[in-house]
Amino acid sequence: MASFQKATKYLSLPQLLYGLIIAVLMASCNALDPQQANTQPISHEIFDVLLKKHVDASGLVSYRGFEKDREQLDQYLDLLTDNPPNDQHWTEPEKLAYWINLYNAFTIDLILDHYPVESIKDIGAKVQVPFVNTPWDIKFIEIAGEKYDLNNIEHNILRKIFEEPRIHFAINCASMSCPKLRAEAFKASKLEEQLQEQAVEFLNDPARNLISPDKAEVSKIFQWFSGDFTKSGSLREFLNQYVQQKILEEADIDYMDYEWSINETPN
Repeated sequence: MASFQKATKYLSLPQLLYGLIIAVLMASCNALDPQQANTQPISHEIFDVLLKKHVDASGLVSYRGFEKDREQLDQYLDLLTDNPPNDQHWTEPEKLAYWINLYNAFTIDLILDHYPVESIKDIGAKVQVPFVNTPWDIKFIEIAGEKYDLNNIEHNILRKIFEEPRIHFAINCASMSCPKLRAEAFKASKLEEQLQEQAVEFLNDPARNLISPDKAEVSKIFQWFSGDFTKSGSLREFLNQYVQQKILEEADIDYMDYEWSINETPN
């Protein structure tokens, strides 16, 4: 108090008022600065509860159930868009968990906006041009004043920034050939365990990959994004990290047809 009185002793009343106004404005600006507001990672608990409630053991989704809980989903989507990762304060696992959950949550949101649909590919133009007018090119996600589509999230953030090939087994495109939607949210505290489980389950799921020592028929994901899986070796070497039956060197690797029908529970 004494130091304040000493510092302001020779200031006029208008000067004091001006200083107070500037101080209040600076405080307000700091409060509105998103880099100040989101120093702490958000909780994914809302999404975790919804996934446990509306995703079954086989990874099928009750979109009708999500429709009934649309208010809670919207609350979580707002939490995501209002609190993007802070590069200075969030760890890499916290940021990666955020973007994976955001992709999955907004994919569900996109389906609900057009529900019922037989396939996510029914959304948008009848004649679709990749990266132009597909469902993944609809800019319906707004984060910090910027508009994003699902392609932006997948290719410009998840694939480009993190260089983690297992994200392909964590994000879900609402289709039967996609890796199963995990019935819990991704969390930084156990992200490595979750990604490992997703990779093992996907690679050893005969509905999505048929693998034996002599022959392998794998998901088209490995063809579409081949570069993501071969940065440290061959595709065979990558697959053999997770498959129960190791693929022999001389075995052929082919790609399965992709089933785009919606990954919905029967009722």
